[in-house]
Amino acid sequence: MKLHCEVEVISRHLPALGLRNRGKGVRAVLILCQQTPQSQPWSPAGGKRGGPPPACLLISTLKDKRGTRYELKENVEQFFTKFVDEGKATIRLKVPPVDICLSKANSSCLKSFLSAVRLAHKGCDVEAPLSTLTPVKTSEFEKLKTKMVITSKKDYPLTKNFPYSLEHLQTSYCGLVQVDMRMLCLKNLRKLDLSHNHIKKLPATVGDLIHLQELNLSDNHLESFSVALCQSTLQKSLRNLDLSKNKIKALPIQFCQLRELTDLKLDNNELIRFPFKIGQLTNLRFLSAAHNKLPFLPSEFKNLSLEYLDLFGNTFEQPKVLPIIMLQMPLTLLETSARTILHNRIPYGSHIIPFHLCQDLDTAKTCVCGRCCLSCFIQAITTMNLHSVAHTVVLADNMGGTEAPVISYFCSLGCYVNSCDMLK
Repeated sequence: MKLHCEVEVISRHLPALGLRNRGKGVRAVLILCQQTPQSQPWSPAGGKRGGPPPACLLISTLKDKRGTRYELKENVEQFFTKFVDEGKATIRLKVPPVDICLSKANSSCLKSFLSAVRLAHKGCDVEAPLSTLTPVKTSEFEKLKTKMVITSKKDYPLTKNFPYSLEHLQTSYCGLVQVDMRMLCLKNLRKLDLSHNHIKKLPATVGDLIHLQELNLSDNHLESFSVALCQSTLQKSLRNLDLSKNKIKALPIQFCQLRELTDLKLDNNELIRFPFKIGQLTNLRFLSAAHNKLPFLPSEFKNLSLEYLDLFGNTFEQPKVLPIIMLQMPLTLLETSARTILHNRIPYGSHIIPFHLCQDLDTAKTCVCGRCCLSCFIQAITTMNLHSVAHTVVLADNMGGTEAPVISYFCSLGCYVNSCDMLK
């Protein structure tokens, strides 16, 4: 029985000696072996030779293919399995006093392996077949690949799985029409490149790749980016997202919950608007949305702090002279209560109020004064120099301009009058 993963063997004597472990695992193959009676040593519990040969743990690395052997029978002090679903666990041995830290393992294989180690510790028969004490072949370590690049249909694996240890996977020009579900089992994946395919829809389970930092979906047939992905674990991990050369017309409001994003590419889509709360992407530094159909920018666009911005080739409208006035006095009960909830940051949800009211609150406009408004506001369009939000700006039009129209909302006539200088 074998397990491929990264291993770090930590001696518990090091802190007492004032020493520190190097803190980095190495690629290894763990083997649950059957000892021969001749090689059976005295057990840590003081047992004698004889009886059925117990199982032992053999840890082999590329530099030490013969491996290091550890007794298991009555020799495991404790198992640490809190993060086993992430492919991590620790086996604490009594003799020698070491902690065997496992990481980057296939979670299902790790669970099975730990179950077998528990049986070996108790002296029970291990149901799985045990290996013999023989050196590991170099070919065994080839399964520990961290990067795989496939750029043609003929190289795409159809009959075998991807190496579970992959951290970087690229499958471009493979004619994929959907995401291969085998990719979603690669829990160590940090970079996934599915560019230049024919994918029309992303499964919500892409959000289960908890370590995913870079996602390249350029040159596909995507028409949307789902709310489920925006509310998945990608909120904490995703930093680079490339959606260029697709057919996306709009991104959901929840897209702005991907607040770890630093690089976002949306070129050559059919975008008619940005998420109006795009200003919440406070870590965003690179934004490219050239050759879309954007008529104007949302008011919160002013809150961005970018290093690079490209909005060339959009159909920006000329600012209208007269504002759109949708004020109503006195304010309706719905408007008043909505403003109060948002101003005081009172928690809400579909388990408290009707779902359609939650949607209204989620899509509330933000006045230049910082207050929110629902359906009672003044709307005006002004121009903004893009250099006010980005250090480097690609020209917004063929005339060499760097200005773009921005839509602004005002919760009252007073806010509109006080901002007249800005609107000139």
